[in-house]
Amino acid sequence: MQVNRTEAIYLEAWAEGWKPDPDITVSQWADEFRFLPKKASAEPGRWRTSRTPYLREIMDSLSPQSKIERVVFMKGAQIGGTEIGFNWLGFIIHFCPGPALMVQPTVDIAKRVSKQRLAPSIDETPVLRERVAEARSRDSGNTMFVKEFTGGMLILTGANSAVGLRSMPIRFLFLDEVDGYPGDVDGEGDPVSLAEKRTDTFSRKKIFIVSTPKIKGFSRIESEYLATDRRRYFVPCPHCKEYDWIRWPNIQWDEERPETASLLCEACGSLIEEHHKTFMLDQGYWRPTAKGDGRTAGFHLSSLYSPLGWRSWANIAREFLVSKNDPAKLKTWVNTVLGETWQERGDVPEWQRVVDLKAPYRSGEIPKGVIIITAGVDVQKNRLYYAVRGWGAASESWLIEHGELYGDTDQPDVWGQLSLVLEGGFGDFNIMKMLIDTGYRADAVYEFCRRHPGRAIPVKGHDRQEKPLKSATIDITVRGKTIKNGLQLWHVDTDYFKSWVHGRLNWDTTQPGAWHLPEDTTDDYCRQLVNESVVVSPNGKRTWKEHGANHYLDCEMLNAGAAYMLQVHRLRPKGASVQAATGRRVISKGIEI
Repeated sequence: MQVNRTEAIYLEAWAEGWKPDPDITVSQWADEFRFLPKKASAEPGRWRTSRTPYLREIMDSLSPQSKIERVVFMKGAQIGGTEIGFNWLGFIIHFCPGPALMVQPTVDIAKRVSKQRLAPSIDETPVLRERVAEARSRDSGNTMFVKEFTGGMLILTGANSAVGLRSMPIRFLFLDEVDGYPGDVDGEGDPVSLAEKRTDTFSRKKIFIVSTPKIKGFSRIESEYLATDRRRYFVPCPHCKEYDWIRWPNIQWDEERPETASLLCEACGSLIEEHHKTFMLDQGYWRPTAKGDGRTAGFHLSSLYSPLGWRSWANIAREFLVSKNDPAKLKTWVNTVLGETWQERGDVPEWQRVVDLKAPYRSGEIPKGVIIITAGVDVQKNRLYYAVRGWGAASESWLIEHGELYGDTDQPDVWGQLSLVLEGGFGDFNIMKMLIDTGYRADAVYEFCRRHPGRAIPVKGHDRQEKPLKSATIDITVRGKTIKNGLQLWHVDTDYFKSWVHGRLNWDTTQPGAWHLPEDTTDDYCRQLVNESVVVSPNGKRTWKEHGANHYLDCEMLNAGAAYMLQVHRLRPKGASVQAATGRRVISKGIEI
């Protein structure tokens, strides 16, 4: 029965597609019909585009009258961005029915958005409430993931569900928070590409891609935006009337007084106070800053444009001052306030830069600040490369020891030497996790890890995967059943962790999260850390290219994976002496010590 009804809705939508498009834009529809729900809005009641005038052109690009087919919106937080999508969906349901799909990063998020935001929006807007059936039963046409209406249906799914991304054809596609999507979904490829293929059968399709950006080089929304005409919202100076777009370097305040934050006009040198923002936003317009293809429009907007009463320049300045010395907080600030990607990795540093990370301690010593210790091991034919690293609060870390264990890795002797490294201890510390690459001599690695369960971890590297780390049980019976307490093979995103390491090499040694090396670190170690770099192909694919021996980079990549596994970013500062204090240490998932 459900299949027949779905087919009927699709045929009805196809027939609707032959009708002339309505002579009303999305922004006009929102101003006339949309009501913001009390449960999900800071300003409930009738929608007013005049409150956020910078959203008008973005919405109208989604209107049938516009020749734009794909709309890309890279944004900060608290500027009304996601509401554009709901206005557009309401317009579709009311005036331009057809098959529509909204994709969230996961199915769970899609469920939450449906319940907490979409359903209240439909209930509070009379013209939508009339057209979408009440959610009374499974076959009412209104469920958590399907909203049926005359002439079409809206499907909600997660980017982690291949099934949800490849069913019936779609005319209208809303891809929300795409930087939270997995790199590959169920082995079928990129979720954005899978979803967009569903629109191929419609000539008058519309695609809306929106997100707050995350990591540079991995950001879908930045990649999409850079391929567009890159529009910026230009606003006039209230003093000289010259137009410019609002950028962070022009926000200035008196020292230690962020409440005095104002905007510098580069044209006349005047300081613009925040109370002028309403006038400026109302008089602003979008200006392309690059040549586009005519079918895709790209918009970028930071939270510096938030209207009065939302996020002020003073509050943004305070947030910056709180975040600037904490990399994790600063990353969030850059992503959510500036709407820009975080440069975690950057260019490969020079090997001399690695040498500059040396600190006044020697290999084997435990510097003050170390709380836990990890190790990474790279397996070669005739030796094992290893690096032992100590971790402290805010992911600050110190290289404790590095070296090579010589011997045929197909024989037990060299593995006996590695056991001494794992079991020997460093002062009062023991290695909590030792990650060992299985790319070579996998069987020997598995045998070693079985002898040291829980501490020696076999890993397999991948160029890119959905999560930085994920595990699979490899010990199974002849009938395919998992053996209880069987060996776990961890799959590691090598691109993610190598980039993380290179990012840390560029950090100042005085800031939280910095890397440190003992003063007797070898030049060979320093060179190997930068003997590999990223090459980006024209289609955006990232590939790591070797320029020489890179075994210690692999070891440190595995150390970073071990730190991720232990959640060292949650470690609290510990006021200890150079050597760890004696006594029992309690560790719960690497969070509390």
